[in-house]
Amino acid sequence: MMADRVIFVCIIILAAVYFYATAQIPSLEIGDPLGPKAFPRLLGIALLITAGILFMEMWREAKTAPRQKERITAESRRHYMVIAAVVVWTGLYIAVFERLGYVIATTIYLLALMAYFHPGRWITNILTSVLFCAGSYVMFNYVLGVNLAKGILPF
Repeated sequence: MMADRVIFVCIIILAAVYFYATAQIPSLEIGDPLGPKAFPRLLGIALLITAGILFMEMWREAKTAPRQKERITAESRRHYMVIAAVVVWTGLYIAVFERLGYVIATTIYLLALMAYFHPGRWITNILTSVLFCAGSYVMFNYVLGVNLAKGILPF
């Protein structure tokens, strides 16, 4: 129950920051009237809908479930540590993204996460990380014409 509240508050804060960031996107005078703000705002709305659904589930559960004091167990403490580690790792990924480039930074990021969550499957983890990064780079760069961070690679 407490974890749901923490997630709910985090989603609301993330949605508020995200909506503020989308408000900073400049509007275009020509072309599509929705401009580049449409998709980011849809994602923000999806975040708020997700928070609303979680709130309704928490409310229903609070009405039907008997009141129990939640105990913090070693298992729940471990879950919080994993979440904190993923948040820190994501922050590091964002920090080095421009310097290393999309392909290298994302490959390392995915490989580290998959090595933790799927230990012992090195070949699968490496192949998935490399193929996902290469495939998404080709799709964005060559098919959609969206330039991703090059970093230290020449392409």
